[in-house]
Amino acid sequence: MNVGDRVRLLTGREEGIVTRLLDNDLVEVAIDNDFTIPVLRREVVVVAAEEQKAFGQSASAIAAEKKAASAGAARAARAAGNSAAAPAKKQATGPPDAPAPKAPPVQKGLYLALTHQSPELLALHLVNHTERDVLFTQGEETDGKYRALAADKLPAKTASKALGHWHLKDFDKWPALVFQLLPHQLNDPTAYELLTKRVQFRAASFYTSRQANVPVLQREAYLFQLDEKPAAPVVVAPDKLAETLQQQLSGNAPAKPAALAPPPEPAKAITAPSHEVDLHLEALRPDAATEEPLSNTAILKLQLDVFEDTLSRALATNMHEIVFIHGSGSGTLRKELHKLLSRNKDIKFFEDAQKEKFGYGATLVRLK
Repeated sequence: MNVGDRVRLLTGREEGIVTRLLDNDLVEVAIDNDFTIPVLRREVVVVAAEEQKAFGQSASAIAAEKKAASAGAARAARAAGNSAAAPAKKQATGPPDAPAPKAPPVQKGLYLALTHQSPELLALHLVNHTERDVLFTQGEETDGKYRALAADKLPAKTASKALGHWHLKDFDKWPALVFQLLPHQLNDPTAYELLTKRVQFRAASFYTSRQANVPVLQREAYLFQLDEKPAAPVVVAPDKLAETLQQQLSGNAPAKPAALAPPPEPAKAITAPSHEVDLHLEALRPDAATEEPLSNTAILKLQLDVFEDTLSRALATNMHEIVFIHGSGSGTLRKELHKLLSRNKDIKFFEDAQKEKFGYGATLVRLK
């Protein structure tokens, strides 16, 4: 069972998509009406591809696919609106949930396509919309460090299997993708240059990349072109090719200047946090009354950032337990904290802390 698999619950008729593997016995499933639940692996079964071919997609699966695309596009539209500069807000962009403007037909070329598996989950595909085969490598770059992930040959007019699955809610944490692409055709008298493409997603451009019917995949996707001149790939002159190969074989190829690594920063001492941490806004920002007010989303992000930093320091300094005071309120912060704690393998358990002192407004966390 993998992320992206469509599964059916054994205890009912619901179907959904596996969005996370929580541990060896537990998975997170996005049900078709757009909510996620943790489920034991033994309580779900993967819907086989042969079953879909024989009986077709169920009505709920078809509706879920359409809903996933529209809901995911709406989230991307809202993200694009939030990240746009102030002058851009004056332009008539329409409501966030409005359909994307009709895009021109997709020309031949090599593309990266992201398709919805659920409203939150996207699958990454490499699309070869050319007449030649393509040899490719795929990697990702995080904090300046590269990691190779895949290498394969993609025939003409085909799309790769899912090269990865990403969550829209983690959009700000997506790494940069790095592709190396080399067109190839048996008995072709032409040699082509290796193309290296780095893709870093931005919310403002992500929404506008949506295409209703992507070639080869034949479905809606967010589409990004990887080759700059798809109609006429860069041709290497035979004399230059021989000269380059000879230099590489003889070791006389011009050397690239070495990148100067920045000096390492001195390590900072990690201090243990207080046993009780108050996450109320007035505790985190004592001058909040005199400062510019924050939106509910910004307040929640600030509280979660402080929570994650505090929990990391508590683990690093070998604390046995810590209490997070979140208040009772609407329960949104408590729900988010419990969701994060349930996924952390360094947590022994957590529970409501001292109801006589905090009511239901605090959570006690025991650390391993």
